[in-house]
Amino acid sequence: MILARARMSESRLTSLTLESPARTIAVRARQGKSDNKAPGLFWLSGFKSDMKGTKAVALDAWAEAQGRPCLRFDYSGHGESGGNFKDGTIGRWLEESLAVYLQFAKDPQVVIGSSMGGWLVLLLARELRKQKAAAPIAGMVLIAPAVDFTEELMWKQFPDAIKREIEDKGVWLRPSDYAEGPYPITKGLIEDGRRHLMLGGLIETGCPVHILQGVQDPDVPWRHAVELVSRFARDDVVLTLIKDGDHRLSRPEDIERLLAAVGEF
Repeated sequence: MILARARMSESRLTSLTLESPARTIAVRARQGKSDNKAPGLFWLSGFKSDMKGTKAVALDAWAEAQGRPCLRFDYSGHGESGGNFKDGTIGRWLEESLAVYLQFAKDPQVVIGSSMGGWLVLLLARELRKQKAAAPIAGMVLIAPAVDFTEELMWKQFPDAIKREIEDKGVWLRPSDYAEGPYPITKGLIEDGRRHLMLGGLIETGCPVHILQGVQDPDVPWRHAVELVSRFARDDVVLTLIKDGDHRLSRPEDIERLLAAVGEF
């Protein structure tokens, strides 16, 4: 396992500008060795997470050691990117994911998504199937994939008082165990999420999928991952349940498991 952050060379920081609305997306792109033909890595972070998190940095360090390309970015309103988090929606972050992929991914990619990023990976794959010239996805690794979370794990679980606050005020400030302050859950996020729901039908990615899910995850229940697996129509899907695993899956043993899964492709 490669976790030597101090000796790791910094990946190149660049940016991509999108319009309507205008926003600047921070991108970190690491080039692979020219003689290494293994797929590159494309990382999608979770809700209110960024590309400098433990898993993303570990993947980048591993990619450097392996001589493989690695591409990370921050959604608008996250990390080093511009924009306001409160303006974010699944549709907007999907648009940004697609734009970064089309601009920077030139060869086959292993696409890795954590939590919300897992949902966006599947939505991205659906969009890429419409793009004939796009770099193909060689495989997916989904970490606690929060598919349809705005509806299934938020709205349907909210008591009526919180639903009314969102409807009346347009936002509810949700306490978080992962940040100093609360997360704004907006009416726009919930309503836009309904345009991207996937669990009501079959899912087809056209590539192998490996899901890593903690059984002790308080945010994305392991049964949610089992439900997701049942929706894959034809893809080869492996589900690994980590009995003592939490939502983040960022412990050293979790990172080892993640790198092993990525290394299969």
